[in-house]
Amino acid sequence: MDEPQTESQAAAVDDTQLSNSDTFIPPSVARDALLSGASSRYFSPVPDSLKPSDPSDPSTAPPCCLGVDEAGRGPVLGPMVYGVFYLPVPLSSPLLRTAHHFDDSKVLTPAVRSSLMRALCTPATDLHASCGWATASLSARDIGANMLKPGGSYNLNAQAMDATIDLIRSVYALGVNVTEIYVDTIGQPEAYQVRLQRLFPTARVTVAKKADSLYPCVSAASVCAKVTRDAALEVLWDARGEEGKMGWGSGYPRDATPWMRGSMHPVFGWGHECRFSWGTAKDMLEGKGEGVKVDWPAEDDGESKLTDFFVSGNDDGEADELGAWFGSSTGLEAF
Repeated sequence: MDEPQTESQAAAVDDTQLSNSDTFIPPSVARDALLSGASSRYFSPVPDSLKPSDPSDPSTAPPCCLGVDEAGRGPVLGPMVYGVFYLPVPLSSPLLRTAHHFDDSKVLTPAVRSSLMRALCTPATDLHASCGWATASLSARDIGANMLKPGGSYNLNAQAMDATIDLIRSVYALGVNVTEIYVDTIGQPEAYQVRLQRLFPTARVTVAKKADSLYPCVSAASVCAKVTRDAALEVLWDARGEEGKMGWGSGYPRDATPWMRGSMHPVFGWGHECRFSWGTAKDMLEGKGEGVKVDWPAEDDGESKLTDFFVSGNDDGEADELGAWFGSSTGLEAF
């Protein structure tokens, strides 16, 4: 596994770069990766207060709790972002709930979420000095490609599980002494918790529905994920050069469908922002006659050599293969 990136190594958008709506763009939005359709990860610097006194022994660092949550599981447009957030166990409720009023990101206004994220990214604040966070942005292109793999789908649940495990492992690799892990889940939490507990036996793992409302570190992770995803949608929209407010709204099908109908290329559909594996996209391209129907040739079970595609003409005067593609030689008489 690759070593996690630090803040200085991540290809990130600086917080001075704002979208047209002056949305705060956190450093977890990797512009180059986003616009190319690639997935990306971001890791904040580990605060000095959380580093082990003995670098060879992570247990000499303060015991930390770590929360995990996601944003953008259901939309047809934009990335799905997983966020993790960690801080010393004794600070979780006093710092996050009492001092800064973190909560499930869905009950906070966009302005409040952006303000909390800005404080988290600003040196000299108590959040920056005591907390660390990371995100994994799974691009729409990669989500769709994985779900449409021939021979077996890499479904969204499996992708989400792998992103969660990778982020937690990477935080451990940074030397953080994680002793409690809290994860928000959509499905049944029991099997999910058993697997994570087996993978991280030195921590106490809790997987629960509505964990983003129950545990402050999960609330903070939900804010990191939500602000990162919303900012990513802003950057994607600005890159299109279309005027006015984002035409695709939140990226969920109910908001995105009008824009998708008006912006669909009949052959290629949309850009990297679209999850082509979603029913909304597939119906437009295939099921309702809005896209160009393509009849793919039947697969040949026989074996072919590369040179089969470069045959010359024969004695019967039939056109050679290259001539059929590029035209035949004219000869000198044409001049």
